Amino acid sequence: MTPAGAAPGQGARSALGRWWFAPVPLGRVAVFRTLVYGYVLVDVLLTSAWVRQRADTPTVFYRPLLVGRLLPLPTPTTAVVTGVLVALLAAAVLALTGRWPRLAGAAVAVLYLEWMVIAFSYGKVDHDRFGFLVALALLPTVGRARWGDRSPSEAAGWALRCVQVGVVAAYLLAAVAKLRFGGLAWLDSATLLRAVLRRGTALGEPLAEHPELLHVSQYVIVLLELASPLLFVRGIVGRVALGVAFAFHVAVFATVAILFTPHVVALCSFLPLERISRRRSQPGADPAAARPAPAGPR
Repeated sequence: MTPAGAAPGQGARSALGRWWFAPVPLGRVAVFRTLVYGYVLVDVLLTSAWVRQRADTPTVFYRPLLVGRLLPLPTPTTAVVTGVLVALLAAAVLALTGRWPRLAGAAVAVLYLEWMVIAFSYGKVDHDRFGFLVALALLPTVGRARWGDRSPSEAAGWALRCVQVGVVAAYLLAAVAKLRFGGLAWLDSATLLRAVLRRGTALGEPLAEHPELLHVSQYVIVLLELASPLLFVRGIVGRVALGVAFAFHVAVFATVAILFTPHVVALCSFLPLERISRRRSQPGADPAAARPAPAGPR
C-alpha cells in the first residue's frame, strides 16, 4: 500500500530499494570474500591452469571477446600472460588478508577479467562465471569487513544482492540459450545422453541404458532454471530452492564430472555465512546487528 501523501510509484520504488539494500551482517561478506578470493587462487593454479598455455599460442588465433574489442587490452603474449598471472596471484593473496579491501579487491576484479578474456578469446566461452565476475566487481565496494562481525550493512546487502541477481540471471539465460538455439526440440534431443557417453562417471554411465530417464531430466533441468527466481523467496520455499540448486550441481558432477565451481561459489551468496564464525560484534555495536538479516532464503 502506498503511504498517504506519497507520489504514485513511490511505494514501489521504496519497496524495491529495501529489497536491493536490505542490510546483512558484515561478517557474511567477510566469509564470502574468503571463498571468492580463495577460489581465484585455486582457479588460476589448478582448474583453469590451461590458460597459461595461451602464452605459447600464436597471436594470429586471438579473437578478443567483446570487452576485449571495446577496451585497449593487450594481445596475449608470453610477457602479458605471465604478468597477469603473477599480478593476479599477488592481488588475490593480498585480498585474502583483508588489507586494503577496496584496492586489492579492485585489482583482483580487473586482473581476473583480463584472465578470462585471455582464456576465452580463442573460441569456447564458459558460461559459469557470470555471478562470480559480479562478485569480484562489487565486493570491493563494501570496504572493510571481518569474520564474526554482525554489524548490519546496506553496502554489504546491496553487493550480495547483485551477486544473487547474477546467479539467477545465469540460470535464466541458460534456459533462454537452450530454447533460442535448440528450440523446443532441445527438450527432446539427446544432449544428456551424449554428455554421459562422452564424460560419464561410474554413476553416470549406467544412465546410458535408460535414455528415457535422461530425456525426462532435460525437461526437469529447464524447469529448474526457469524457476530459479524462487531463490529470492524467503522461508521454506527459498531454502528448498537453494538446496535443490546445490543438489543439482552435485548430481551433475557425480554423473558427468562437470562442476560449475565459480557459479557454485557465487551461489553461496544466498547462505547465512556469518554463522560460520562465533565471534560477536565489537563492543558498542548495534544489538540489532545480531538479529538474522533478510538478504536471502533462511
